[in-house]
Amino acid sequence: MKLVSRYIERDGTGRVALIPENPEDMWHAYNLISHGDTIRASTIRKVQTESATGSSSSSRVRTMLTVEVETIDFDTQACVLRLKGRNVEENPYVKMGAYHTVDIEPNRKFSLTKACWDIVALERIDMACDPSQNADVAAVIMHEGLANVCLVTGAMTLVRAKIDVTIPRKRKGSTSQHEKGLQKFYDTVLQAILRHVNFEVTRCILLASPGFVKDHFFEYMMQWASKNDNRVLIDNKSKFLLIHASSGFKHSLKEVLADPAVTSRMADTKAMAEVKALENFYAVLQTEPSRAFYGLKHVLKANEGQAIDTLLVSDNLFRSQSVEERKTYVKLVESVRDNGGTTRIFSSLHVSGEQLTQLTGVAAVLRFPMPELEEEPLDSDEDS
Repeated sequence: MKLVSRYIERDGTGRVALIPENPEDMWHAYNLISHGDTIRASTIRKVQTESATGSSSSSRVRTMLTVEVETIDFDTQACVLRLKGRNVEENPYVKMGAYHTVDIEPNRKFSLTKACWDIVALERIDMACDPSQNADVAAVIMHEGLANVCLVTGAMTLVRAKIDVTIPRKRKGSTSQHEKGLQKFYDTVLQAILRHVNFEVTRCILLASPGFVKDHFFEYMMQWASKNDNRVLIDNKSKFLLIHASSGFKHSLKEVLADPAVTSRMADTKAMAEVKALENFYAVLQTEPSRAFYGLKHVLKANEGQAIDTLLVSDNLFRSQSVEERKTYVKLVESVRDNGGTTRIFSSLHVSGEQLTQLTGVAAVLRFPMPELEEEPLDSDEDS
């Protein structure tokens, strides 16, 4: 993300101009823009004109428009952020108060104005504009006939290709159909890797599967690279890391990222920090349940006692349309930090973030046991 300008007053009001440069920047923009914010960007408007004779014609014009955001939609596949709201500035083509949809795309500048820039939003800008935050990891999770080619960034896990090929079963006395089906499957996965993985920026490609599927595929891929003199695969052979996984489905990525061999290769990435924090929470919940709690009610009570050592929060809680709800979680993050605790804001597009969302989206590991919280019932919505 490129920061063009930043004007924020002491009272928290202000404006920031940004240029998203890749899909991860679009995810950061999605998290920054909230209901009620004002966005200014270039857009195309269909304008109808009427001549003196009464005939009408329409044309499309590009104009700078300022809208107050009411609905936000993020298309991860097309990498487009669609913002719908009312026009709040005079414009020759759009009436004041008229609705318009503004599309935010990579490499297109936009200005965002908020009534209050909180600490979470400001930290996200710093994170998005720091190139060292990118994870640069690809993963291929597979079993016979099924594979998911994923890109793991600091903010999200993107499934770039899902390969599902029917492989005939082995027949007694003949395995030719099975081998042909397997070769077709391997070739499809190989082409997906070449199409979606940028080897210039990717530091590590994880190949994960149950059994020896990953080993056979890696052997097939290297033989194909030698036969076709594909220097990209040959020169980047050392970047491939073969790991065991229980299946070829996307959710198996969680156990892959938790593998010690992967941990050492991804030690400095944000995605790995999230995985470690969640693993630690589950471990404490299992061994010392009075030191690990989830749900807003329990976490707030633990914070009142200044007991929180590590706070785990899903970023989708900061996208709530309720201003009061957003303020509650921002105050919680600030309070935990003021008390010397650590906060981890999870991406809801990561496997670890999806798991945390299932646990109400907020959890905490405490410095000391608080058995009295175990007697407190969860709120009805959290319990469900």
